[in-house]
Amino acid sequence: MTHLRHAADRTETLRTPDGAELRVHVRGSDRPRCTVLLAHGWGFTSDTWAAQASRLAAGSGGALRVVRWDHRGHGGSGRGTAPITMDLLAEDLALVAAETAARGPVVLGGHSLGGMAITALAAARPELFGDRVAGVLLAAATAGGLDTTGPGFPLPERAGGAAVGAVMWTLRTVPGPIEAVRRIAAPHSGLWRAAVRRGFFGPDARIADVAACAQQMHAVPADVLGEYHAALVRHDVRDRLKALHRVPVTVLTGGYDRMIAPSHAQDLCRALPGARPHTVDRAGHMLPVEAPEKVSALLAELCGVDLAPL
Repeated sequence: MTHLRHAADRTETLRTPDGAELRVHVRGSDRPRCTVLLAHGWGFTSDTWAAQASRLAAGSGGALRVVRWDHRGHGGSGRGTAPITMDLLAEDLALVAAETAARGPVVLGGHSLGGMAITALAAARPELFGDRVAGVLLAAATAGGLDTTGPGFPLPERAGGAAVGAVMWTLRTVPGPIEAVRRIAAPHSGLWRAAVRRGFFGPDARIADVAACAQQMHAVPADVLGEYHAALVRHDVRDRLKALHRVPVTVLTGGYDRMIAPSHAQDLCRALPGARPHTVDRAGHMLPVEAPEKVSALLAELCGVDLAPL
């Protein structure tokens, strides 16, 4: 029987130096062999990691603690006053690790934006890797190169990048009209769900997963989405990944990912020759919810833990 402490989250609030209150969910052992920290993607919440939190905590026989949190401005977390940058998210990640995993090794799992925050942490705080951080999972992530508007990209890609950039600039600077439109396209509407499915999921997406993610993304304020997008396209630490050579790294991509092309995973693996690549052929961008058991197994492997059969 699963002990009660493994079966439910303990929710905490962490305050950052600039006043943001981060909502943090902790599940699992109070004396873990390893703590797993899970950072979610742009526009979503820590609920995208709910399946992994349950599976790892309950299936590890008390060996693991699982911590997931809402990025500032997402879900139940406040925005704070500091400008959104990937370095700021790396600082948040370091704070969560310090406050919720005071002892023992840590394995970091990052989806999309969360994976980029991990690469930013590796660039800014390399001393943490190989000692404090014992392993990393990067799912649908990149270390940089999302800005396609500059020289060197084909004209269609440059035009597409410029168009998206213009929309995101509008979200950041005049969010009011956008919010009015979003209120018309309710999160449960077929139009909104179809857009989320088309952009973020593969062909085998489950209706309930699409509905949950559509709800999460609809709840994030328009200006927050726009500000984060600016941080995403500015992020580039491709020449500052030496710290990740010290730990096992797993790179996971979806064959139908339309948000971050599989070529970014290939670039990560070239930069990290020891990384282990995995592809979920029928999945899109939302790997933690589209392939929950696969992602849980890869995280458990990085922790050196065998999960009990379902």
